[in-house]
Amino acid sequence: MVSKRVRSSRPSPHRSRQTAGCLCLGVLLASASAAQTPVVESDVRPVHDPVLIQEDGEWHVFSTGIGKEGQGLLAERVSSDLAQWRTGTPPFASLPEWATQAVPGARNLWAPDISFVNGRYRLYYSVSTFGSNRSAIGLATSTTLDPAKRGYGWRDEGLVLASRPGDDYNAIDPAFIADRDGRHWLAFGSFWSGLKLVELDRRTGKPLDPSRRPLALASRPVPAGAPSAIEAPYLFERGGWYYLVASYDYCCKGVSSTYYTVIGRSKAITGPYRGKDGSSMLEGGGTVLLRADLEEKGRFRGPGHAGHHRGRDGVDRLVYHAYDRDNKGAPTLRVAALRWSADGWPAIAGVGEKP
Repeated sequence: MVSKRVRSSRPSPHRSRQTAGCLCLGVLLASASAAQTPVVESDVRPVHDPVLIQEDGEWHVFSTGIGKEGQGLLAERVSSDLAQWRTGTPPFASLPEWATQAVPGARNLWAPDISFVNGRYRLYYSVSTFGSNRSAIGLATSTTLDPAKRGYGWRDEGLVLASRPGDDYNAIDPAFIADRDGRHWLAFGSFWSGLKLVELDRRTGKPLDPSRRPLALASRPVPAGAPSAIEAPYLFERGGWYYLVASYDYCCKGVSSTYYTVIGRSKAITGPYRGKDGSSMLEGGGTVLLRADLEEKGRFRGPGHAGHHRGRDGVDRLVYHAYDRDNKGAPTLRVAALRWSADGWPAIAGVGEKP
């Protein structure tokens, strides 16, 4: 059995049409004007690189650890209604010993991913330092997300995969998916040569063949010496298609962030992923899904690091962060419902609009 989740700011090594009327955490947009935006205050900032999952009647968001007391490694928030959020129980009290050895200088954990697989929750996470691809992805598991339930407790499963200087990829931003044939995969990647995919052993959640080079999912060709501003892959399946969500351009600059979210789809999980116009995500293409409004109007800047979650109500939701101009550029938790066109392309649903 597999249940899929959706992901001061994360110190990303590299790390926008904002759609009015989305279901948002911290803000419920009534119109495109920030002056008309009613604010619902709860524990929605600082949140960076969020992922979403539901257990029983509670929603759980895990995100990059950002110095909040008790939440400095990976953070957790809990809600019963997707609007009011409270601080949850962080999964780590200290960095795993293997992580400090694999990535000297690492101080916190980034960009988690959460799924329910074979009776346990799988929490993948990133270990790195700013501007380096000396990075690693780790795994922890638990039978429940509720600290009050029997069996709660995160078991360290250790290293999943790593990258080193000289590799053409960066082993951060993991995202798990089980395909329609029951095979397990992990997408990952940030800058360097782009987004990658490895097949996993269904029992261990680690690479099925560690000697095999990762497959290429997406990249943004740039002039020699320039960074390839792409990261945060997320894969999900709907209606016979696999969809790849990715973040383009730069996060982590507060209201100056240029992050935006792009989507493509493919009949095969390995790609190629193309936008609605046929453009290949291996060549920097795709269809814009989420982007900030005009500079003079957009309260929430740089929306990105998005993930998908399909709830028990059948609604597809996008979870992401954006930088709040009205709160000193703080990275803020956001959730939006998706509506689908007749030809199978998603867009952000407005308030009162049927997903």
